Amino acid sequence: MSAALGERLAELTGAEVTGLRRLSGGASRETWSFDAGGGLILRRDPPSAPDPEAMAREAALLTAAAGAGVPVPRVESHGPDLLGSPYLIMERLDGETIPRRLLRDERFAEVRPRLAYELGTVLARLHTLAPDAVPGLPDGDPLEELTEHYASYGEPRPAVEIALRWLGEHRPPPPARRTLVHGDFRNGNLMIGPTGVRGVLDWELAHAGDPAEDLGWLCVKAWRFGSPHPAGGFGSREDLLAGYAAAGGTPPTAAELRWWEVYGTLRWAILCRHQAERHLSGADPSIEYAVLGRKVCEQEHDLLLALGLTEPSTVPDPLDGHVPGAAAEPHDRPGAADLIDAVGAFLLEAEQPDERLRFHARVAASALRIARRELLLGDAHRTAHRDRLRALGCADDAELAEGIRSGRFDARMDEVVAAVRAAVADKVTVANPRHLSVPG
Repeated sequence: MSAALGERLAELTGAEVTGLRRLSGGASRETWSFDAGGGLILRRDPPSAPDPEAMAREAALLTAAAGAGVPVPRVESHGPDLLGSPYLIMERLDGETIPRRLLRDERFAEVRPRLAYELGTVLARLHTLAPDAVPGLPDGDPLEELTEHYASYGEPRPAVEIALRWLGEHRPPPPARRTLVHGDFRNGNLMIGPTGVRGVLDWELAHAGDPAEDLGWLCVKAWRFGSPHPAGGFGSREDLLAGYAAAGGTPPTAAELRWWEVYGTLRWAILCRHQAERHLSGADPSIEYAVLGRKVCEQEHDLLLALGLTEPSTVPDPLDGHVPGAAAEPHDRPGAADLIDAVGAFLLEAEQPDERLRFHARVAASALRIARRELLLGDAHRTAHRDRLRALGCADDAELAEGIRSGRFDARMDEVVAAVRAAVADKVTVANPRHLSVPG
């Protein structure tokens, strides 16, 4: 990789490539940091899914955004082939992207209260760009495309069907003006320094659409990372919209913003399932993608929360204080549960050589805890779920989902919601019980 980068950069910098290391961020593309006459970042498609047109489009998006006054890294080079994959080389910005640090570290305490307003101004500048500012941007109907994406997995989900019904019935009118939409503007894709926003990153989901989509996406619960503040965990919706208006944007109504927040929550559920499919299909095996599949239920819970169909609740972690039993005969001790716990402890305690491995070790330890909870509660949850379906006259989730979609259960929606709420709570209790207590 160093040699290939050196060849690409020979005419630009003439400097030797040093300090090459892969970063933990970027679930859809590889991200590398290195030095060559200055700090640089390499973005590269995974070899299993090259998309040279999309990479070239991202380079064009960065250039267009810079022209509109949006803080972005400077593009140094891009092309269709670096060791078999499309690539983009850009300036490395100083700052922080990791949400837990941005929301908790003392060094960002002074700037945090100003970020929601500032992010509103950044989005207003971005939304001055017309949909044709960059040729070839996707320009489909967002709800239709999301529905088709969901249907492609052949996994009917009652909670998703409830959300789709609501989104279809409450859809706002088309915007007065369509713009370029970033598509993933949220905490984690923003480079923040002690004085404010340094750069907007990860443009591969950009498209033409309603500018309110970016505002709603920033306010989705998943991007608050446990913070009580709706706008990316930094501040209020009011501060976000005030900054947007001050920089020339036309803020959406409260109803429009709520619609896009619900849409964004559903979209993240489908995107989690999309990433899990990369692992399940064998195309791109990854512990990160595997665990994202178990985050779908968190978004189902957040959908019910956003629609006022459930409330936060405190559920003890089934593993707290649980004493593993004896090994199953004729096997020896330690038993399966003890072994899973031992591996999880090792992953968290072992010294890892870089941030990427530390991140994946934490994810792997989380996966083992999910597996332990499922082994502990799976039989009881399966029985309870079958009883709930039977009470509604359904053989399985597919029949219940179809009934919600068709209106068959409209007269019994209170019963349906109670059953869906209980099923989602069981799934989240296994995947991440703390998530149930976080307010919407």
